[in-house]
Amino acid sequence: MYFREKICSTTIKNTYMNKRKSALLSALYILITTVIIVLFFPHEGKFRYQFFEGKPWRYGLLTAPSDFPIYREIDEIEAEKDSLRQHFEPYFRLDKNDENVKTEEWEQHKSHLSIPKEIINYLDESLAEAYGKGIAKATDLEAMLLDNRTKIKIIANGLVESYSINDLYTTKSAYDNIISKAPQTLDEHILAECHLDNFLTENLIFDSDTSALILDSMIMAVATTSGMVQAGERIVDKGEIIDHHTYSVLRSLKKIHETKLGGSGRQNIMQLGQFLLIFAIFLCVGLYLAILNPKIFYIHKDLIFILLCILCACLLSEICVKFKPEYIYLLPFAIVPIVIRTFFDSHTALFTHLIIALTCSLTALFPYEFLLLQVLTGIVVIFSLKELSERSNLLKCSLFVVLTYAVFYVSLVLFQEGDFSKINLENLIYFSINFVLLMFSYILIYIIEKSFGYISPISLIELSNMNKPLLKRLSETAPGTFQHSMNVATLASNAAAEIGANAQLVRTGAIYHDIGKMKNPAFFTENQRGGVNPHDKLTFEESAQIIISHVTDGIKLAEKYGLPKAIENFIPTHHGRGKTKFFYNSWINEHPGEPVPENAFTYPGPNPFTKETAILMMADSTEATSRSLKEYTDDNLKSVINKIIDSQIADGLLKNAPLTLRDIETIKDVFLETLQTMYHTRISYPDLKK
Repeated sequence: MYFREKICSTTIKNTYMNKRKSALLSALYILITTVIIVLFFPHEGKFRYQFFEGKPWRYGLLTAPSDFPIYREIDEIEAEKDSLRQHFEPYFRLDKNDENVKTEEWEQHKSHLSIPKEIINYLDESLAEAYGKGIAKATDLEAMLLDNRTKIKIIANGLVESYSINDLYTTKSAYDNIISKAPQTLDEHILAECHLDNFLTENLIFDSDTSALILDSMIMAVATTSGMVQAGERIVDKGEIIDHHTYSVLRSLKKIHETKLGGSGRQNIMQLGQFLLIFAIFLCVGLYLAILNPKIFYIHKDLIFILLCILCACLLSEICVKFKPEYIYLLPFAIVPIVIRTFFDSHTALFTHLIIALTCSLTALFPYEFLLLQVLTGIVVIFSLKELSERSNLLKCSLFVVLTYAVFYVSLVLFQEGDFSKINLENLIYFSINFVLLMFSYILIYIIEKSFGYISPISLIELSNMNKPLLKRLSETAPGTFQHSMNVATLASNAAAEIGANAQLVRTGAIYHDIGKMKNPAFFTENQRGGVNPHDKLTFEESAQIIISHVTDGIKLAEKYGLPKAIENFIPTHHGRGKTKFFYNSWINEHPGEPVPENAFTYPGPNPFTKETAILMMADSTEATSRSLKEYTDDNLKSVINKIIDSQIADGLLKNAPLTLRDIETIKDVFLETLQTMYHTRISYPDLKK
């Protein structure tokens, strides 16, 4: 007695320690998720006022907390810089070195010319006039014209003067101008023979360094502010329309607040507040799962999946807000409740969506509007998507979501503004794109199934298709077993629907639970024909091992054909750790008083651990035993059902299943009603008298 109590105490202690270890690990996962979200969280301070130019101020009197400048808008500053670049006059430097050389060469050249004096005088004046206006390189002038420059500045003798580009010459244009404007009294042939073009050269050099330096200094000098606001100065009061100046002041105050000009100490305190706020939200997640949904909390795979859903949604939201805040309505937040509702219950789906909405609203541009829309959308998803068993279910749900977004957004704008023109059509376009993105839930669900080993109603329906190769082989190889599986599926799915279990899951599991019998179909009574029983030539132990092997053979087939784990679980649990009662009892009767080789007659198990696997165990045994009845009366059927299920309870096969006594009684009633329908007595039709 002492050792039994000690073993029991040790077992309870180990169970408690394992549960405590699992809880600590789950808490660590939640903490890690919190830290990741905080690391990506915008670290700028959150301005607690929302304001729009041309709209009334919705809060009380606002005064300046301290002196701060009024910042100009970035677009305005960039526009001024572009204007400076566009109207900038590049700098040229007057260089007379080459000009003096060419002038001296001309003086020497003209002394050897035997031409009239009036021509010499005209050429001297023209040459001086060309150099006086300035001669620049043709490439420099072409570049100025391509940049739409009309004027340049010339640096000469320490002075800077502005000139029109049209007044400047190139060597070619200067020569052409001299020849074309010559008085008619002068002989053109003599002018050409003077070769004045050989004495024209550029005296204006483009000064790129000076131009770049001065342009940069002008751009740097562009003012980023347009005034100052004194501490305590009145900014705006409730009900006042926000004009352009007030809007600029409010925007400047918001910018100063969000960039944390208060110092690093305040920044650290702000980050601490962010961490505590997000940690409090995720503490609610942990408490909800630990108290109201412990199955998810203690099964780490499920917990990690829920946390990943929250984490991905929050990180996408934070990235979006950082780069394009207005695109936040493009993000299909409703995918999360759709996916979670597919694999878990509706309460968990809605709670997860609310947590995402709360967390993301901390970074949203308009938090109250965002939170309101997301909460309403999540509720609509839960009500519109009871089960994702058809593609049309997802289409309808997505349509309801986009209609919810549109209707409530328009209603909110009309409530706040009272003006249809204030409705932002871009948001309605974003909602439409959101509808398209929601349709990708179908692909996402498939990926999650393969990654986490879950199974969706769509996959269950696909697996129930009788044209599946494995089911076609079962119907051809073991037709009796196939018919038995179909009857069990009917019994089990009816009972599951009545007690709130997953009817489609247990139905699909029932169809596949006996696939292992295909290896030795003749050893099972439902497949025997002609009264031949191969067990007659075997010992009880050998027969029991062949019967038991249909479980292990079934698992091998399930793995070969890639059946989901949720379906494979029905194969070893439909007998649990039960015994092959026929051969077990026969051996005991033949060997009275001898030690029984329990392992030779015991199925490998494990025992059922879910409602669905427990229902299948009861349905399998009940259907098989009911076939042996000679007469299908209500009393006989009820007696068989009670005997089978009560013996399973007595043997401890259902101790791990989360079923209540009320559930078991309901299952018995459903079995009785279904068997009565399956084995009802037909009336005999009278023969026609001749």
